[in-house]
Amino acid sequence: MYDLAIIGAGPAGLSASVYASRYGIKNLVIGEPGGLAAKTHEIGNWLGTEKISGWEFAQKSVEHAKSFGAEIISALVDQIEKSDDKFFLYLNNGKKIQARIILLATGTKQRKLGIPGEQEFFGKGVSYCATCDGFFYKNKIVAVVGGNDSAAGAAAFLSDIAKKVYIIYRGEKIRAEEFWFDLLEKNPKIEVIVGTNVKEIKGGKKVEKVILDNPYYGAEELALHGVFVEIGFDPRLKLVEDLGVETDEEGYIRIEADGRTSIRGIWAAGDVTTGSNKFKQIVTAVSEGAIAAGSIQKYLKNNPHS
Repeated sequence: MYDLAIIGAGPAGLSASVYASRYGIKNLVIGEPGGLAAKTHEIGNWLGTEKISGWEFAQKSVEHAKSFGAEIISALVDQIEKSDDKFFLYLNNGKKIQARIILLATGTKQRKLGIPGEQEFFGKGVSYCATCDGFFYKNKIVAVVGGNDSAAGAAAFLSDIAKKVYIIYRGEKIRAEEFWFDLLEKNPKIEVIVGTNVKEIKGGKKVEKVILDNPYYGAEELALHGVFVEIGFDPRLKLVEDLGVETDEEGYIRIEADGRTSIRGIWAAGDVTTGSNKFKQIVTAVSEGAIAAGSIQKYLKNNPHS
């Protein structure tokens, strides 16, 4: 039996594992190593590291956790049962894990547009990961739908590959940091279309065009080879709902300052929580993971047999 089962192998989960291992807590990390951070084009705000790719950051994080003895399983948790003072986790690979404490660090999932053609053309021109699929659009025309930092970063990454990159955003001004504004303005391959929604994605075997709700240079259609969706994230709710953990109106797990949830024996950290003012950054996820591990260490010390 493990002292701690960490569900989620992104920055929050791996940070918690590092601290837990240093405290001598027997822990297991379950999830896709690196989490969403691994799919980030470039990280430029991690203190002490001017620039690093998301993939490299994720690899270094996994190696760091393993260096302290962390056990990491690349799997999904299908179901969790609570019995007395223990939790039983059933994984999609058939394994059954037993743990005294659970840390939910499941992160978030990318939102979808919910428009005609999005599901039909997924993998055929519609993508939710520029760094994963950008390679397939060399010298082609693509669009990034969204106006946040992720959208700006995706557009910057794609501009090194594609012939032309549009950013299509429903607001009157994209919401990215000033750093991205400067970069986008200086890049001749990127064009920003604001005050516009994509109504439909159309094509034959692959994406060929999108339909806009606001004519662009007099045309409601925009010819494209690819559509990258970057409109934000929603918390992963399945396990949270199954466990009955208290959430806010948006579905984020309510946590105390030390990461405790409303259910005894369950902590949470990272993007899935109401912590850090919902400022979804690697640095806040890492911080919450560390804080939760410290709280769990105190709990185990005060409750050696619970």
